[in-house]
Amino acid sequence: MESKQSFGAYILKRRKELGMTQKEFAEQLFVTDSAVSKWERGVSHS
Repeated sequence: MESKQSFGAYILKRRKELGMTQKEFAEQLFVTDSAVSKWERGVSHS
């Protein structure tokens, strides 16, 4: 569980540093914005 939360915290921090929305960030990574949301909330990391 800890790794999901630290991964999500890193993703959130990096996205905010870049000044991107979840949708913009997701497009750069070729994933959905809902995947980014799940990562940031620690629900999933894959």
